[in-house]
Amino acid sequence: MKAEIAGGNLPVLTCKLDKGDAVFTETGGMSWMTEGIKMETNTNGGIMKGLGRALSGESIFMNTYTAEKENTEISFASSFPGEILEFDLSNGETIIAQKRAFLCAEKSVQMAMHFRKKLGAGFFGGEGFIMQKITGPGKAYLEIDGSVIKKELAAGEVLQVDNGYVAAMTSGVDLDIQMVKGLKNIVFGGEGLFLTTLKGPGTIWLQSMPISKLAGTIYSTMPASK
Repeated sequence: MKAEIAGGNLPVLTCKLDKGDAVFTETGGMSWMTEGIKMETNTNGGIMKGLGRALSGESIFMNTYTAEKENTEISFASSFPGEILEFDLSNGETIIAQKRAFLCAEKSVQMAMHFRKKLGAGFFGGEGFIMQKITGPGKAYLEIDGSVIKKELAAGEVLQVDNGYVAAMTSGVDLDIQMVKGLKNIVFGGEGLFLTTLKGPGTIWLQSMPISKLAGTIYSTMPASK
C-alpha cells in the first residue's frame, strides 16, 4: 500500500491499494473511493474490543476496505484543521495517542483502548483516563489538531505541557501531572492547578490547537442568552 497526504491544513489521506490490500477506519470515516473496493463492517476483534475503542473516542464497529482489483484508491479526510501523521510501525511497536486521534490503518495494525492507571493523571492531566493504543506491524494514521511539534526526550528528561496539547507519544514515555507552584501563579497564571509532565526516554508529538481550547475560545465570545 502507498499513501499520499494532501490538502494543507485541511488534510486528506489517499491510500493507493493493490489487490488484497486492506485498511480499516471507524464507521463513517471514509470520504471517497474508486470502484473495486469491498467494505465490511465488524467489531474488528470482538464486542469487548469494540466497547474499549468506544471509550477511547472511536466507534464500536469498524469498516474494513479491501481492494478486489489493482490500482484502487480510497481517501480519508481529517475532521478538523490540522495535520495527518503517518506511522510505519514494526511488529509490537506501540504509539499512545489522544482520544479520537485514530484516522485509519492497515489491517495488520491493532487499535485498542489505553487505560491510564495513575489516578491523578487521569483526573487532572487533561488527557483523561482513556487514550488510544495503536500497535504494529503496519502503517497507521492519526489526525492531529493544528500544527505538530515533534520532540525527543532523553532518559529522565522532563517536559511540562499545558492540558490538551499532548497528541501522541511512544510507549516508553511516562505521563503524569504536577501541581503549579505558587498561589499567585495558580490564581492569576491562567494555567489552572496542574500541568502534564512527560518524562523520557521517548518521542512525543504536541499539537498547537487542541479542539478543546478552540471550543472554549469560541464559547467565550458568544453573546450570553437572555
